[in-house]
Amino acid sequence: MNSVSIVATGMVTGVGLDAPSSCAAIRCAIDRFQETRFRDRNGEWIIGSEVPLSPPSRGREKILRLAAAAIAECVAAVPDVAAREIPLVLCVAEQTRAGRFEGLDQSLLGEIGQQLKMAVHGRSAVIVKGRVGGVEAIARASEMIRVGAPYSIVAGVDTFLVAPTLAFYEKKNRLLTSKNSNGFIPGEAAGALLIGPAGGGESVELRCLGIGFGQEKATIESEEPVRADGLVAALRAAMGDAGCGFEDVDYRLTDSNGEQYAFKEASLALARTVRVPKADFDIWHPADCIGEVGAATVPCALAVADAAARKLYAPGPGVLAHFGNDSGERAAMVLRYSDHGA
Repeated sequence: MNSVSIVATGMVTGVGLDAPSSCAAIRCAIDRFQETRFRDRNGEWIIGSEVPLSPPSRGREKILRLAAAAIAECVAAVPDVAAREIPLVLCVAEQTRAGRFEGLDQSLLGEIGQQLKMAVHGRSAVIVKGRVGGVEAIARASEMIRVGAPYSIVAGVDTFLVAPTLAFYEKKNRLLTSKNSNGFIPGEAAGALLIGPAGGGESVELRCLGIGFGQEKATIESEEPVRADGLVAALRAAMGDAGCGFEDVDYRLTDSNGEQYAFKEASLALARTVRVPKADFDIWHPADCIGEVGAATVPCALAVADAAARKLYAPGPGVLAHFGNDSGERAAMVLRYSDHGA
């Protein structure tokens, strides 16, 4: 891929209403998991990670406010560039998601523009691929920058705190409840990344070096044995695109949300691909603090990596990030922190 870097970030999560506070809370392993207004089939309150907005809002209006706030945080980082000159690639939930709000891919971009009182760039787009959408969005942003855009914004917004969504995942035994320990905590969030050309003036930057994709047949709901074929393909493609190996990355960043499937898949993929001894290879999963946030996962996760790089608490400069959808789509990225101003 055309090498790009993360210039600025924006986040609105259950643990912070901007990127600095959210990343600080995640660094300290702080969560805001508490009882929601929803009950499970046993009549007990479902635990979730809700964003505390003031004034409170729900449903589609809340999705709009979350997305607009995260995007505005990125726009504010480049006051000398008109917002209308920055293409926006917005990631939302899959069409098949139970409880998904209608019309997200048709009208949400325009509504965000109205909310922020800015014109939406003509090349802006919506990606309807849930958790892996953010990786495809970065690939698109890279292409836009290659053909002349000064920057591009990659954003994602999602919520699982919707009654039909919660009912669907509880029925599938995938929600964490008092009766099911192998499940995830539902959350909601928005994340945004201001993407610019690598070496474009920033002395400190987290560069996106390589991207890869794969398709897994043994999905979380299939009965086939998990071999992690899709994730292995994505990891190898990302490493090949970046021109590096596992000796060049220092920690992993994933969308693991507490379900055993994701940890098993990641372990199998690493066992099949790592060929160099690594004494330490930490794995970070922000869902431990903000819950399952679907389409907001990639921008939120990379915002965490960016903060860790800039504040020098990452285990090292090389990052391997990987993500997956319930439908079997897998995506991986290789990133590297560079301080060429030092």
